[in-house]
Amino acid sequence: MIAPNHLDQHFTVEEPNKVWVSDITYVATQEGWLYVAVVLDLFSRKVVGLGMGKYLDTDLLVRAVKQALWHRGLKDGLMHHSDRGCQYTSKSFQELACRHNMQLSMSAKGRCYDNAVAESFFHTLKTELTNFYNYRIREEAETSIFEYIEVFYNRQRMHSTIGYVSPVEFEEQWEGRLQDMKAC
Repeated sequence: MIAPNHLDQHFTVEEPNKVWVSDITYVATQEGWLYVAVVLDLFSRKVVGLGMGKYLDTDLLVRAVKQALWHRGLKDGLMHHSDRGCQYTSKSFQELACRHNMQLSMSAKGRCYDNAVAESFFHTLKTELTNFYNYRIREEAETSIFEYIEVFYNRQRMHSTIGYVSPVEFEEQWEGRLQDMKAC
């Protein structure tokens, strides 16, 4: 089932775990394609879920979303935005979303800008990392991508959208402000 475009290019969110965006791409290796699914928290642009594998299937996406749910927990009213790919419209993904009370949102037909944050992440991943390597095997690419995301992208890479700090630092600043308000 195709969900309406509830996000409608409103890419600014006031707190974590309100809107997650997701997409899937592929990376070349000498062994064949490595498919990569990510879930980003729109609030901080942090990658909160990652799935990689040999097959472009729904399980790839489900693993990424389950990882995000495990790492972040779920807050009532969470919106999950994606394109209209068959993985996102599949019965198994939609059942997962329903079990966790996620509101699904999908880009309008033929409008790549509706999922611009996820598309932009993959552009960054490719221009800063994967385009510079000729990966021999998928496992080599998986390790490289995981390290890029966990060591560099989430913790060190500055983002203009969030005030030229890293996603982790942005969330820590938000938590600090929240604690300060509670202390008053």
